Amino acid sequence: MTLDPAACPFDVERPVMVHRWEQLTFLHWRFDAVAVQALLPPSLEVETFDGTAWVGLAPFLMRVGIPRHSPGMARWIARFCETNVRTYVRDADGRPGIWFLSLDAAYLLAVVTARTTYRLPYFWSAMTLDATGDRITYTCRRRWPGPKGARSRVVVDVGAPYQPAELGALDHFLTARFRLFSSVGDRHRTARAAHAPWPLYRAETVEVADELIPAAGLPAPEGDPLVHYSPGVTVRIGRPEAGAIGTEVTRKE
Repeated sequence: MTLDPAACPFDVERPVMVHRWEQLTFLHWRFDAVAVQALLPPSLEVETFDGTAWVGLAPFLMRVGIPRHSPGMARWIARFCETNVRTYVRDADGRPGIWFLSLDAAYLLAVVTARTTYRLPYFWSAMTLDATGDRITYTCRRRWPGPKGARSRVVVDVGAPYQPAELGALDHFLTARFRLFSSVGDRHRTARAAHAPWPLYRAETVEVADELIPAAGLPAPEGDPLVHYSPGVTVRIGRPEAGAIGTEVTRKE
């Protein structure tokens, strides 16, 4: 049986949170793998496609909910804008996932909670999302912690939906990710994020003016990004799990 490359390979039966990631745009650029690896802990290895690393900028609207007893149900408690800078990695056990270089959110409580529980590099920012017809404008200005004032502005025009057969290996490599990693000292944590396959749409950039990727320690991206848009998915977030302790992945030559 051939597995669907867009499908989550596991479920989270007892989620600690339910999210809705809505009106989300993925913007991806190629980056030198050595430059990206320098920003990772020793227990993680950058995952490449066609010989290069990929770094994504993903602005969207976040809804956070408390799970109810009925499957798929939640009591929604917060709604705010978020923008992630992310890359793709494998741990010492070969598990693929996301490494967040930064996460900006317009809700201070979410920032503090994620920093203390999941050990994720969240930043509190002033953010907007404006959708007019097929055009979406995302803005971000970082408040705390520094570098204070780092900004991002993305304007995209959303097109027609992709049919599943139109999506290739790179599309799935960049979007079908169901595990996140974080690190504190020589320990890393992981958490599962289970959801249905992304409904992906074509999109074109009208404007990209981003300072968040350089603020994360990388050069400013060059050229036009590869862009995907999604109206969103419902996500079941698992508890933080202990990862490898002091384990360095074996580098591939």
